[in-house]
Amino acid sequence: MLGTQTFEGVLFTEETETPVNVLTGETPTHSKASVDEARAFAVGIDSDTPQIALQASVEAQIETASKPYTAAAFFHFKATGTLALHRAYHAAYESDAFAVDFEADYETGDLTITVEEVTGSERDEV
Repeated sequence: MLGTQTFEGVLFTEETETPVNVLTGETPTHSKASVDEARAFAVGIDSDTPQIALQASVEAQIETASKPYTAAAFFHFKATGTLALHRAYHAAYESDAFAVDFEADYETGDLTITVEEVTGSERDEV
């Protein structure tokens, strides 16, 4: 888990799949959204843990008449792919022994998470 790992195509992008009404051939209004809107939504979540905008499934958009994105913690299992990685990143983020940083690239849909061990002297400086 130490080091940098990139999870490809997990974030909301301008190309995220949206439903189409089969009768009209148009995308419902609730499914139209921009990356800026999704990013602002994720950042606006009142949480101690930084949030990202993930792709919502077409099924979820249809069933709940929701936007094509949803917010989640940057280490959410839908982004990292497994519950084990979700738990490991969460533990590292909560620990003083590790520095955890992430980059959300909404142009490509890639999420990059970096985990570095914090040395004793670095902990003393904080």
